[in-house]
Parts: sequence; structure tokens; C-alpha cells
Amino acid sequence: MPGPLSGTRVVDLTRALAGPYCTLLLGDLGADVIKIELPGTGDETRQWGPPFVEGESSYFMSVNRNKRSVTLDLKSSAGQEALRRLTRSADVLVENFRPGTMQRLGLSYEQAAELNPSLIFCSVSGFGQTGPRARQPAYDAILQGMGGIQFLSGEPDGGPTRVGVPIADISAGMFAAFAVASALYWRERDPQRRGQQIDASMLGGQVALLTYQAGRYFATREAPSRIGNRHASIAPYEMFKASDGYVNVAAANEPMWQRFCKALDLNELVSDPRFATNPDRVHNRQALSGVIEKRLGSLPMAEVIERLEKAEVPVGPVYDLAQVFADPQSEHLGMAMSTPHPKVPNLRTTGFPFSLSQTNPQVRCPPPLLGEHTAEVLKELGYTDAEIATLTPEVASSNARERGASPSNEGEKPASV
Repeated sequence: MPGPLSGTRVVDLTRALAGPYCTLLLGDLGADVIKIELPGTGDETRQWGPPFVEGESSYFMSVNRNKRSVTLDLKSSAGQEALRRLTRSADVLVENFRPGTMQRLGLSYEQAAELNPSLIFCSVSGFGQTGPRARQPAYDAILQGMGGIQFLSGEPDGGPTRVGVPIADISAGMFAAFAVASALYWRERDPQRRGQQIDASMLGGQVALLTYQAGRYFATREAPSRIGNRHASIAPYEMFKASDGYVNVAAANEPMWQRFCKALDLNELVSDPRFATNPDRVHNRQALSGVIEKRLGSLPMAEVIERLEKAEVPVGPVYDLAQVFADPQSEHLGMAMSTPHPKVPNLRTTGFPFSLSQTNPQVRCPPPLLGEHTAEVLKELGYTDAEIATLTPEVASSNARERGASPSNEGEKPASV
């Protein structure tokens, strides 16, 4: 079954996470993603570990399925010419170099558009392509702090805490992929089939995620403070400790609140004027949470969940990752997906977070070995075997071996984002 982006060629000049997550999404939806990597070292995440499995970085493999790997020396004139040929043949180019790098490579948006006026040119960066911080290097930890997410995360009496996943990278990649798909849709409706430039930033993604927290700030002109696992505007909506584990409870409206109290034998709370309405409960949260914590602490987690599920009050356990993937609903949704790999038996990657009835995403190829598809892709561009051997000498030996050859873990790391 072809994906909705089947027939779309993407030149992928990204590494680390924000850019590769964008191209992962495009590849999962059927695009032919050609990942350009440095000879010898490749994407810097190939060296990020442990853990490594059969010499392959689990980090790299988690975000690079459905891509073909091509190694090119972009500092050489021959490598730059090969990149220009790829650009002419592409629908999309995604890059996450520091702003200004693509111009030094002779392939700025303006230069790329001259080669291919229909090209969607997407730049993913920390702070955007223009402005006073545009050329600053940036990684996820920096942007979680500067985007407000870190300040809002953590307990009230503790310091700011990073989110447990690289949310700045991931959100930037998601927003970039959404923008690419939107630009492709517009291009198909445009009589001139014009491409366009996309500027996606990690800072922009973090600020966009602030949503109602930003709304609170705009409404009060006071910066919201950390409230831990509680909700700023709803109570009870937080994590509680049962006798043997943690549960999250979300009694988000009055009927739920009343059912919550009845299910847990806390009927006295319904008639308590301190908790009459949601604003009252938020205002008197400390007293409310104290009563609930005492009650839930006397019950095992399974009983709390059973009681509240029966009462149709949203509730759920706090899982570790082993429990996440063992949950029957996660199994039903296929959230641990078998991904065939020539070197790593039983490789699993996260499943697709959505399904499409006619053009469902699928794994077409595993995370590539470094330079695995160089000869294949260059031949598609019209290069002869002799030209390929001259352009990328290491390919002549590495691609002559079976697909299970080990990529090098040595060499200079690529420049940071």
C-alpha cells in the first residue's frame, strides 16, 4: 500500500534529532528520504551511546528508519555537484545546519530555487534563520530552558526540570513535517507548482507548546510558577500515591467530581463549601489534595483504578517503559514495531501514532548503515560506476560487501546545529 507521500523525494541534510525526526515522519508516510551523511562518521548520533547493539547506536536507529544513506564530502566540488543533482530531482530539501552554512555550500534557498523552482526548502534550527540569536548553536536542553518548558516543569519547592524526552527537538521536527506537508499540498494546487521556503525553529516550537500557560501569562501578566504534577486550572487533576504505586486522576468537570467522590467514599467533600466549584477546589487545592492523598494512600493502585474506571472518571497508572509496551492497549496499537535490520535481530522501534484507512504508514526499510545506498542513489542520478568510485572511494569497498558491514565509529564529528 503506497503512503500518502509516495513518489515524493526528500533530500535529508539533517543530523542529531530535530531534523531527522521531521524526515522520519515524512519517510513513514511514504516519501523517499535520501539521508546525506559525512563519509566515515555520518550523523553524529551514530556515535551517541551506549547502548549500542551490534555496533549500531540505539539512538540513531530510533529516528532513522525509512531512509536511504548516501555519504558525500560536501567540502569537495564533486560532492557539491552530486548534491545539486539530487536537489534538481527532489521535491523537498530539509536541512538543520547552523544558519549560513547552506549558503557557504552554494545551496542557499535562492540558489536551490534556481535549480528547482518547485522545491520545498525546509530549514530547522534552534532560533530561526533571522534575528539576533539566529547563528547561536542550540540543542534540546538549551531550548527547553529558553522556551519556558523547563521553568514550568518540576515540583514547586524544587528547581526547574527538563522534560524526560527531548521535547524541543521532537516538537520542532513535528512542526517542520507539518509545514512540509502543507507546502506540498499547496504546490499541487498552484498552477505554477511553486515551491517555498520553510523556517522552523526549536524556540518557536517550544513557545507554541505553552498554549494555556501562555494564556495565563497574557491574562495576568504574571509568569506561572511550577506546580509539579498538578493542573493549574483544574482540581483534582494530578498525580497521587496509592499504597503501592502512583496514579493520575483527572476529574475535569462537576459530574466527574461527584462520581470521583462517590467512588472513593469521599462523599463529605461534595457538600464541603470549600470544594463546591472547580474554582473553589483550585483555590483550596492544598486542603483538597491532603484529604485525597490520605484516602488513596490506604488503597492499592489496582483498586483505585478499578473504582474510578467503573465510575468513568479518567484515571491511569504511572508506567515505566517496560509497562508502557506491555500494556494491552499499546500492544493493540502496535506501539512496539518490529523493524527488520541486517545486523540487529529483533530490532523494535516505536510504532506509528496514527493510522490512515487508505494510505497507512509502514516500515519499508530499516535504519540504514552508513553510506549503504550511496552507489544506488548516484546511479539513479546518472553516475557511472567509474564516476561513483572516483566520487566516493570508500563506497567501492564498503558496498561490495554484504549489507551487514559495520560503519566506522571514528572520525571528526559534524558541526553542531
